[in-house]
Amino acid sequence: MLSRRNFGAVAVAGTATATLAKTSFAQTEIAQVAARQGRLKQSVCRWCFGKMSLELLCEKAVQLGLVGIDLLTPSDFVTLKKYNLVCTMVSTHSLADGLCDPKFHDAALSKIVDAIEATSAAGFRNVICFSGNARGIDRKTGMKNCVEALRKVVGVAEKKNVILNMELLNSRVDHPDYLCDRSDWGVELVKQVGSNHFKLLFDIYHMQIMEGDIIRTIQRHHKYFGHYHTAGNPGRHELNDQQELRYPPIARAIADAGFDGFLAHEFIPLGDPVAGLRDAVEQCVV
Repeated sequence: MLSRRNFGAVAVAGTATATLAKTSFAQTEIAQVAARQGRLKQSVCRWCFGKMSLELLCEKAVQLGLVGIDLLTPSDFVTLKKYNLVCTMVSTHSLADGLCDPKFHDAALSKIVDAIEATSAAGFRNVICFSGNARGIDRKTGMKNCVEALRKVVGVAEKKNVILNMELLNSRVDHPDYLCDRSDWGVELVKQVGSNHFKLLFDIYHMQIMEGDIIRTIQRHHKYFGHYHTAGNPGRHELNDQQELRYPPIARAIADAGFDGFLAHEFIPLGDPVAGLRDAVEQCVV
């Protein structure tokens, strides 16, 4: 199954045979399509659609009214700008080797700082980070280690006007031993770091697995959330009637909270990928 961990190899193979888009889209066309999005700015995660070239994914994104692509590296920025799209979340360090373990701090923080610099230079907004796997570290110590690491780089994010987002992931199904797996733990981490330039990436699919109560959690903690991901549960596939989450009221709750960031679709399509993405976008127009 495709995952963030094996996407790199798939992407390299796909790029060699992909057909590139011939022209970039006019700004007026993008504005007209994006106007249909309503109150939320939507995007799509690159790795889930790895069988498409980035050029083709950008073309489809524009046609569907998306504002950008999620989880790219700075080397991809030039392609995005051809289509007047933004990178709605910039990738950084390893998901498993994260900030809860001091032995990974130097490597992770170096990648985070590099990403912040590149993100700011491109005029983009968000950089991702991860707690990593606990590897026997208790939750209290893991939080202390994360706070220590984040305080070393959050000043750079503030200076560069970039938001650093730690993703909430489930440890029950997809990422065993991942530490930042509960919204309450993540919210406490944000409070301890104490900067408006550090927030949480609230992944709806992952938190449905861990705790449910999605809408109430958004209403209670929205000020700590800098970014959202979608997917159907169970299975992490399309937002259709084969899964349990109802996305129209979830999207409405996000919009009603005054959210001004990005909602990125991160599902692995089982059927036609463009049709699935179109349906996801339509469900989240509020």
